[in-house]
Amino acid sequence: MECLTCLNLSGERRISPGPYIYQGESWVVDHAYPTSHPGWLVILPRRHIEALHELSKEEFQELAEIEYKLVQAMHTDPAVQKEYMMCFAEGQGFHHVHIHVVPKPANLPEHLKGPRIFELLKVEGEQALSAEALTAFCEEFTRKLQAVR
Repeated sequence: MECLTCLNLSGERRISPGPYIYQGESWVVDHAYPTSHPGWLVILPRRHIEALHELSKEEFQELAEIEYKLVQAMHTDPAVQKEYMMCFAEGQGFHHVHIHVVPKPANLPEHLKGPRIFELLKVEGEQALSAEALTAFCEEFTRKLQAVR
């Protein structure tokens, strides 16, 4: 089965039109795409794994540090009420472990709360963030992330 995450990480077929937000030893942070929700981030292990138990202790430690910094940077936006974090790695072409980190705004409609927020990934064309808007978001968020200690 073709791994879309591996193709993305190799640069062969990028998923997001924006730049990576973080590139570490074992992990990369990208922006999900297409989506209408700015800030929907995805943490990707550099190596192909399909289950969390395949991670080393060192990879888990780096992951925890990244998760901490991402949610702290998200929380600098006063519109963000809380952050969602999910890991399923079950989608067609996406068995490669990946962790979604999603800002939940205070005004999120009831029908999109909890796991239903994934509806915001089911957009196409003009409903999705433009490549320019997404790139601007990624660049600004990278600056916020670098300020987190």
